[in-house]
Amino acid sequence: MRKSFYHFLMKYRHPAPKDAISRFANDAYVDHSFPKTSTDYSELSSYLELNGPYLESMAVFDDAWDLYIND
Repeated sequence: MRKSFYHFLMKYRHPAPKDAISRFANDAYVDHSFPKTSTDYSELSSYLELNGPYLESMAVFDDAWDLYIND
């Protein structure tokens, strides 16, 4: 079974984020409503478009998603 996107993203958490994906990971960590068990691009994308003001651009999510798919 594939791990969730959230679980994958958490490996990019960093106390002093150096890039947009690390900032995204840190912000998703403190977002208690983030869909933590999802593996579905559409569900995550919709959630972030409506509830992810911390995400500087959806391109950051797309980049992280590409890393997730290729992992």
